[in-house]
Amino acid sequence: MKICIFGAGAIGSYLGAKLAKLPPSDVKVTLIARGKQLEALQTQGLQLEENGVKETTHNFVAAADVDTVGPQDAIFVTVKAQSVPKLAPSLPALCDSETMVVTAQNGIPWWYFRKSGTQYENRKILAVDPDGIVEANIPIDRVISCIVYPATELIAPGVVKHIEGDRFTLGELDGSKSDRIKKLAQVLRQAGLKAPVRNQIRNELWLKLWGNLAFNPISAITRATLEDICKYSLTRELARNMMLEGQAIAEKLGVKFSISLEQRIEGASSVGAHKTSMLQDIEAGRPTEIDALLGAVIELGKLTGTPTPHLNSIYASVKLLEKGI
Repeated sequence: MKICIFGAGAIGSYLGAKLAKLPPSDVKVTLIARGKQLEALQTQGLQLEENGVKETTHNFVAAADVDTVGPQDAIFVTVKAQSVPKLAPSLPALCDSETMVVTAQNGIPWWYFRKSGTQYENRKILAVDPDGIVEANIPIDRVISCIVYPATELIAPGVVKHIEGDRFTLGELDGSKSDRIKKLAQVLRQAGLKAPVRNQIRNELWLKLWGNLAFNPISAITRATLEDICKYSLTRELARNMMLEGQAIAEKLGVKFSISLEQRIEGASSVGAHKTSMLQDIEAGRPTEIDALLGAVIELGKLTGTPTPHLNSIYASVKLLEKGI
């Protein structure tokens, strides 16, 4: 299987490093990168720090120009949501008639209502694809959803550290257990990753987003870790209120949560003194995923007639914070 990782950041590098351990006869890995990361991958290889062990692999191709790569069997789009519209026009060059495009972004994706079987089937998510560029370049039949759970950090060009978690949950948008998704899941499992296939992928999407829509922006504003936010009573209560608003929206859209709100908070707390990806972006002076994590949720709140006062306030605060970076 030819697999392209489009976006060799922390998650993309971790996924690429795991897949690159497989025999080249089984999987051929290509990493799309740029700048110092591309240079390091091409000259030094990719080092994965995991469970106290450092291991470097060269069993991949690193490139910046997609036109030099050729068609792939699967493309994992591992850039953050705000970067997808910019790269989407490059994806057709990597596709043949059977290529899967695996979306691995946090938050509400552009395809959320597609193949949902709901009254909103043709509704667009303007917060993440306002000009329709993504949808125009990624035919919906190519799309497989991936909910990413590992916590990783790119600690230097070409060096990724795995902190915790190894699950990449997969799902067809229509809930089917297709041959292609079974094959993809099997490859991930062979690479030592957990890859369950869900028939209700939007439930899984919301389970992760439920915490992210609160903890990520709160951490960006306060510079606090997950552990600190959950242990301090005032920020824990703020997160809880934000999550309740998100839950109300999700349930109106037919989503069912498999755990309680308190269990979700405790799950975040158990990660410990970890900086969220949004806080890492703010500290590095990069744009954040705020529109996918909160802007799109607020959009769905308006669609379903759900008040979102806490979400609105935190969204406005992070948007102002972004203006200063």
